[in-house]
Amino acid sequence: MSENPSHSPDLAPAGGEARRKPRVAVVFGGRSSEHAISVVTAGAVLRSIDRAKYDVLPIGITTDGRWALTSDEPDRMAIADRKLPSVEELSESTEGGVVLSVDPGNREVLYSEPGSVPKALGEVDVVFPVLHGPYGEDGTLQGLLELSGVPYVGSGVLASAVGQDKDYMKRVFTSFGLPVGPYVVVRPREWQQDPSAARKKIVDFAGEHGWPLFVKPARAGSSIGITKVEDLSGLDEAIAEAQRHDPKILVESLLRGREIECGVLEFEDGPRASVPAEIPPVSAHEFYDFEAKYIDSATGLVPAPLTDEQTAEVQRLAVKAFDAASCEGLVRADFFLTEDGEFVINEINTMPGFTPISMYPRMWQESGVSYPELVDRLIEAALRRPTGLR
Repeated sequence: MSENPSHSPDLAPAGGEARRKPRVAVVFGGRSSEHAISVVTAGAVLRSIDRAKYDVLPIGITTDGRWALTSDEPDRMAIADRKLPSVEELSESTEGGVVLSVDPGNREVLYSEPGSVPKALGEVDVVFPVLHGPYGEDGTLQGLLELSGVPYVGSGVLASAVGQDKDYMKRVFTSFGLPVGPYVVVRPREWQQDPSAARKKIVDFAGEHGWPLFVKPARAGSSIGITKVEDLSGLDEAIAEAQRHDPKILVESLLRGREIECGVLEFEDGPRASVPAEIPPVSAHEFYDFEAKYIDSATGLVPAPLTDEQTAEVQRLAVKAFDAASCEGLVRADFFLTEDGEFVINEINTMPGFTPISMYPRMWQESGVSYPELVDRLIEAALRRPTGLR
């Protein structure tokens, strides 16, 4: 598909007027259980965007789905005294809403409040969506932006959906020859039709692969809703916890080995992999869970202490996973390096954690790409890429 001229903002108006800066809408928050981490990510991105190069419009999505005009105050978006931030606290109004046109010829953003005439906020040239989880990272927001004809940072509809659903993600990886660990999926209909049979499916899986198991929501991230189950006595509670976040659950066997992560970033000549990182065992936690990642600030080893051959192999597999899922922009690929020396891919994140302590920016920092440069590269790539079939 050739690029529609309407998809390229006129940043240099005729008549000798000054060149207009591209306008970036940073969209964050959202309806998923990862709302707070998205807010923290947005604060880091807003702090790092080059204001001399871009105009910025922060748009927060509340937990009930309202698009809110928020203050541009990154310092209020951090975790403070173990308290998580929210869009509701940052919103300039409890009722006003931001509206993005779905007319691809009109990129005007409007703000309206009950009983008031809608106010134009200007055109948006690119969206930087930093939502994590369902209703944002899973292709839903990307579909809206495709309808609107607005370029955006990160993967498209298909790759975002595949990257969110661990069931289909693993199916895609398997079809491309990437090694995945043993797992079983239990879908909502199975629970509804025969809960006993659904539970037995998991018990039989444990009988084949052994305990412990990891029970997790199939379509969530940030390690939210995941439970390590040592034996049968803890299974029902773990299932209930996973289903609080997603009616579809994924159960994985324990892979003994080291946790290795690798970042992928799309450059002008294609995707490249960062130096990998290792997540060492966290003594105060059963595994690298939400508290370890974001509250207790557990740190990884960057670069990972691997041989040159191991580093090259995990980088190759990370780029292969990026291509297998048709990703764009960025991905963090998570692996296990098993005791027999083989890499097994666990998952990818199409919008990985982007907080100051997150592994993705740390890996690229060590690879020679600073946080501000990383943000700038992602915006520039989005501005170059047309919406629509590509």
